[in-house]
Amino acid sequence: MGQAAAGLSNVTALVFLAAIGLDVGESVAGVQEPFPPPLVVSTSYLTDYDAPGAAGGPELYIERDKFHETFCADAPTDVADVMAVTQRPVAGAALQEQATAAGWKTIPSWYLISEQDNGISPETQRFMADRMKAKTETINGSHAAFIAQPRKVAQFIQQAAGVTAHEGKLHHLLHRTGA
Repeated sequence: MGQAAAGLSNVTALVFLAAIGLDVGESVAGVQEPFPPPLVVSTSYLTDYDAPGAAGGPELYIERDKFHETFCADAPTDVADVMAVTQRPVAGAALQEQATAAGWKTIPSWYLISEQDNGISPETQRFMADRMKAKTETINGSHAAFIAQPRKVAQFIQQAAGVTAHEGKLHHLLHRTGA
């Protein structure tokens, strides 16, 4: 997200929800290296076949029986079960790929830190949020807090978008969906 937004004049804010915010020349694995490894490091496995379109790398999955705890511990079990069997893998090679731009350097940023995240350690999240000088909040949630706690996450996004709880289409959408 931060790389894709760099240099675009129509992007006015970036919102990171327990996400990776790389600097130029940094990789997903590299930014996390100085911090305690999250649970996902020990609950993931590489397949024996190359990911489509990802030269030089197999796909990386989270073990199904450990998916709930690793990825979405605050989500209901039935939701986690569906997520586990429908998870979209990441190309293992993507973890070492270096960023070529960092949109957060010039675009105001917001960062929601998930305190119970087992996918990206909260320490790594705080480091990235601090260096991007993001407006930061924390949520007592997992890596997928946006699924388990959509109302809280939507309120955070509304802040970044400058929308109050009584304005805009987002409020109406939340009301209509019961989120």
